[in-house]
Amino acid sequence: GGGMGTTDGAVLLGGGGDEAADEAASLAASDQWIDYALSVSKFQSLPRRVRAVSSTLNAALKSRTYLCGFRLTIADLAAYAAMGFPSRYEDAAAVKDLLGDDKCPTARWMDVLASHPAIREATQIAASISAEDAEAVFEPGTEMETLVEGMNSLEGATPGRVVTRFPPEPSGYLHVGHAKAVLLNDYYARRYGGRLIVRFDDTNPSKEKEEYQASIVEDLAKLNVKPDVVTYTSDYFGAIRLYAERLIRDGRAFMDDTPQEQMQKERMDRVESALRNQTPEEAMELFELMCGGKPEGAKWCLRAKIDMKSVNGTMRDPVLYRQNTTPHHRSGTAYKAYPTYDLACPIVDSIEGVTHALRTTEYEDRNEQYAWIQNALGLRRVRIHSFARMNFVHTVLSKRKLTWFVDNGHVTGWDDARFPTVRGVVRRGIDVEALRGFICSQGASRRVVNMEWSKFWAENKKRIDLYSKRFMAIDAERHVRMTVVNGPAADAREYVAADCHPKDSSLGKRIVRIAREVLLEKVDADSLQVGEEFVLMRWGVVRVNQVDGGLQGEFIPDGDFKKAKKKFTWLASVADNIPCVLTEFDNLITKERLEEEDKFEDYINPHTMAETPVIGDPGLKTLKEHDIIQLERRGYYRVDRPYVNESKPLILYMVPDGKAKPMSGLVGQLKHS
Repeated sequence: GGGMGTTDGAVLLGGGGDEAADEAASLAASDQWIDYALSVSKFQSLPRRVRAVSSTLNAALKSRTYLCGFRLTIADLAAYAAMGFPSRYEDAAAVKDLLGDDKCPTARWMDVLASHPAIREATQIAASISAEDAEAVFEPGTEMETLVEGMNSLEGATPGRVVTRFPPEPSGYLHVGHAKAVLLNDYYARRYGGRLIVRFDDTNPSKEKEEYQASIVEDLAKLNVKPDVVTYTSDYFGAIRLYAERLIRDGRAFMDDTPQEQMQKERMDRVESALRNQTPEEAMELFELMCGGKPEGAKWCLRAKIDMKSVNGTMRDPVLYRQNTTPHHRSGTAYKAYPTYDLACPIVDSIEGVTHALRTTEYEDRNEQYAWIQNALGLRRVRIHSFARMNFVHTVLSKRKLTWFVDNGHVTGWDDARFPTVRGVVRRGIDVEALRGFICSQGASRRVVNMEWSKFWAENKKRIDLYSKRFMAIDAERHVRMTVVNGPAADAREYVAADCHPKDSSLGKRIVRIAREVLLEKVDADSLQVGEEFVLMRWGVVRVNQVDGGLQGEFIPDGDFKKAKKKFTWLASVADNIPCVLTEFDNLITKERLEEEDKFEDYINPHTMAETPVIGDPGLKTLKEHDIIQLERRGYYRVDRPYVNESKPLILYMVPDGKAKPMSGLVGQLKHS
């Protein structure tokens, strides 16, 4: 089988002398195992390699877990590679068949290695390189669900060992751009059976408010995102300060009082600060002065000492710490200086066990700096997974610009349905699963594009159409009364039954009131001619008997629905009908894409909201806030306020469906999508 039998027992078992001797013995044994594995690897046949290695391993591993010492070493990896690196379930099964005994020491050693996180990570990386988005399976029955179309796998990710994080700054409301980040993080955490951390990046007390923190928690709930844990960067201020001091002691950071504009110019010109070469002792004294909060410390900041000649601007001695005496909304006045995001993020990501940090492609220059900080501090490495930021046409997402709309009364608040905030688009009528699907379909893209809202609304329509119950409503001002001469009198209270959804009977039935007097849309009534047959939807066929002097018709009990070309919405003219207000919206910005030099204030749309009073089906009284329905031939609507009484009517918000024109001739007052 092999040539390890002659090896000195002390070398194989790690010796029993002093530490230096043990280390030397372990290295010697490791070298012998590597040479042995390389010689066996020359055999072309896998069965021959397995037989050779196992005969030697069975003897060496009788009372040991690993080949050298008490942990995984390169000796184990070399022997494992000689056996074909059988970490995948199917590969391990094939090798165990060759062993003939799945309880032997070699089989036990294989199981230990196959379950080791580093081995699994390496296997997963190799799988993704050999075939795009291929994923290794380590135990039977643990195959992961297929990646959603548009998504790609996380590099080196293994089930149960993925930790992602969403780090919002509590200085504003979440918008659709943030929604992409949080939903991608949530998707990966759930797919790999891992954990999602929501971490409030509260490193700037000048910007943060409790109000925003509470709103972010609420918005995550609206997106059906349940973090496994909520943390705060401020909980780590003490640890981050100790790490900053370590950088100073190691000569990797210095204190600088160069004025900000001059510092920016020096970084652009790749000129080192005059204070770059101060001693660690000098830097520590100045750091403590800055952290003490005294006025004379205000001009100082801590900078990393990296590479001022780097082509990557983020590596040119970035600022890591600044004084700020504003009380913090969580830690009060305990601290007088705070770390920048660039310092705090790589430290806390590593401390909290994050395995994959999802960042937008605009951060790519900063990824080198992120890795430098973790390496300089000896922190566990975190993998970075980049994705493209999501922009929409006719939309601004910056906090400053959105705040301007609120402050100047162009919207009613942060939850206005015209706003791209999470609460705004939810109020407009998004289906969260449709949003999740739409974002995942764009997930792997690294190209920043300006998305058309119509594409999202078209996807949204596919979802809401599945559960939107159907009702009818007639324009309160532009309608015509028609007499169905053989229809029932109003006081007879007669009804016909109709499915709430024509394609899904499981959504139940609704009753439709019928009567001799009915209301039609004026645009429909004006198109009718004497003798023409048309359909009153959900009731039946009517033949027109009279147009001039008052519209009259006759109900035809066995009328031919297919023969009648026109199908109209209508309501019985009865006291049970309710008042409703249909609300439509348009884009706040008239220009499709604002350029850097554009002043957004010059492109404000003056007409972004229109209301239409309608008479509604009595069944609309049963609706609750947030219900989404379809008014037949008009479109989809979300209930913004349920019906209360005649003076507090039902308020419905139109949900765009991605089409430029509505589903019928019933045109609204604003652009449809």
